[in-house]
Amino acid sequence: MGYPQIEHHGAKDGVTGSCHQLDMNATTSLLVDCGLFQGDDASIPSGEGGSRLPIDFPLDTIKALVVTHVHIDHVGRIPYLLAAGFEGPILCSEASAKLLPIVLEDAFKLSFSCDQQRIERYIDLVESRLVALPYQHWFTLVDTDELNARIRLQRAGHIIGSAYVEIDLNYPQAGESKRIVFSGDLGAPHAPFLMPPQPPERADILVLESTYGDRLHEDRQTRRQRLEAVIEQALQDQGTVLIPAFSIGRTQELLYELEEIIHTRSVGASSLANMLPSETVPASVGASSPANSNTDRPPLPTETRVTLPTEERAVPILPLPSGERAGVRGRETMPENEITAESAEVRGEAAGDTPETNWPELPIILDSPLASRFTAAYRELKPFWNQEARDRVQSGRRPLAFEQLITLDSHSDHQRIVNHLTQTARPAIVIAGGGMCSGGRIVNYLKAMLGDKRHNVLFVGYQAKGTPGHAIQTYGPKGGYVNLDGERFDIRAGISSIGGYSAHADQNGLVDFVTGMQQWPTEIRVVHGEQRAKEALAETLKARYIDDNKDVELRL
Repeated sequence: MGYPQIEHHGAKDGVTGSCHQLDMNATTSLLVDCGLFQGDDASIPSGEGGSRLPIDFPLDTIKALVVTHVHIDHVGRIPYLLAAGFEGPILCSEASAKLLPIVLEDAFKLSFSCDQQRIERYIDLVESRLVALPYQHWFTLVDTDELNARIRLQRAGHIIGSAYVEIDLNYPQAGESKRIVFSGDLGAPHAPFLMPPQPPERADILVLESTYGDRLHEDRQTRRQRLEAVIEQALQDQGTVLIPAFSIGRTQELLYELEEIIHTRSVGASSLANMLPSETVPASVGASSPANSNTDRPPLPTETRVTLPTEERAVPILPLPSGERAGVRGRETMPENEITAESAEVRGEAAGDTPETNWPELPIILDSPLASRFTAAYRELKPFWNQEARDRVQSGRRPLAFEQLITLDSHSDHQRIVNHLTQTARPAIVIAGGGMCSGGRIVNYLKAMLGDKRHNVLFVGYQAKGTPGHAIQTYGPKGGYVNLDGERFDIRAGISSIGGYSAHADQNGLVDFVTGMQQWPTEIRVVHGEQRAKEALAETLKARYIDDNKDVELRL
C-alpha cells in the first residue's frame, strides 16, 4: 500500500470537528488538529452509533499532534485525546502556545471537571507537551533510513497564531518525496491585527478548507461602514445591540473596529477629554466609586463591579448613558421617568425623532471572562500584530483597551447587567460569548431580550446548522422562535448579519491560495465546509485548472 495516506476524523462532511491523520508510513503518522463537533455535526453518530466526543481511532502510530490554531472546532477534543492515552508532543506556533492552555482549560472545565487541582495538573501536562515553532522554520519530526519527515508553519491570517502546515516527506530507500499542505483555516485579507497568508511555493497534495467556498466577502472598508450603519440603525430602536462573538479572534477584531469608529467620530468634534469626567480611577473599580457619580447620567446598577482594561495609565470610567439613548453631545439628559414626547420637543427634537448617536459616550460591554482573557493575551502579543495595528499603538491609541470598553467578570455582575439593560432598554453594545448562541452568557441576554422589539441581535460570524444562532439568524426576520435550554422564545428583536466579518477566506481567497503557488497541487481534498460550499469551490478550482491546462484530482 502506497504512502502517504490521509484519514479524516472530522470536518470531512461538515464545518466543525477538524481532525486529519497523515499516515507517513505503516508505523508513523501525524495528527493535524483535534477539534470539537458543533451544531448538526455533533448530532451525527460515530462508529456504532456512539458519541462523537471520544477518540474512536487508534493512536499507536501517531507521533505528534500539530495544531493549526486554537479555535474550539480545531482543538476541543484534545482533552479526550490525552485521556485516550496520547503521549506525543503538541506542535503549534509561538502565539498559539500562549493561547492554547487558556482554551484547553476552558474545554477541560466544560467536559471533565471544575476541580482546581485537577485543572492545574491537566494544564501542567498540556504545557509540558507544547512545542512552540516559529513561522517559516523547518522542524524535523522523523529522521530514519526509511523516512525523513519535517514540518513548517506559515501564517494563515485567520486569528493570531493561526498557521497552515507544510509537510515534507522523503523516502530515501524508494527515492521518492512528497509535500503535503494542510490549510487549517485561512483568513480573509486585510484582517485587523493580522498579516495576510502567503501561498506556499508548492504542494503535491493540499487539504483545503471551504467554509466560504461558495461566496465572496465585502472588503474591509465596506464591512466597517456596514457595521457602523447597522449599529446606528439598531440604536434607533432605543435598545441594546447584542453581538454573539467567539471569544478569540472575532471579539478582538470587533473591538478593534469599534475603536476605529469611535476615534473617527471624535475627529473634528470636541476633544474626548472635555466630554469625560475629570476624575481618573484605578483599572478595577466598583460602581460606588466617585468617578461613577454623575448627576446627568445614572450609574451602573448598585454593586455591579466593572473591570476596565489594565493599561499603563489610569483611565476615566464611563457610566452607562441615559435610559433614552446616547444623545447628541452636550444635550442635557432628563431622568428616565420624565422622558416624554413633550420633553423631546422642549429639547428641540420633534416628537418621534431620534437624536444622533454619540459614539464617544456609547458603552461597549464585553461580557465574557474567556474573551477578556484572550483580549489581554492579544495585548501581550503585539509583536505578532501587523504594522497598521502597531502604528495605532505608537500614536497613543489603545485598540483593545479604549475608554468606552467595560468588561464584566463575575456571574453576578453579568446577571445584574442583563436585568438592568432589559428593564431600562438603555443603549449599549454588548459583545458576549458564545458565538453560535449554544452556550455562554449571550444566552441569558437572548432569553431576556429576544421578545422585545427595542433590542437587536447582530451576527458577525458563521452560524453552523443546528445551532440556536443559525435558528435566530434564519427565523428571526420571519418573526419565528428559537429553543434555548429547552424553552421556546419568540423572536421580536431585530436581526442583522454582516458576513464580511468572517475570519475565513472567501472563494476568491481560497482559489488565490491554490493558484498563487508556483507548483499547483495535483490532488486537492476539499474539507471543512457544507456540501454546497465544497462543490462550488471544487467547480471553480476545476475551471481554473482547465484554463491553465493543468490536471487535478479533486476529492470532496
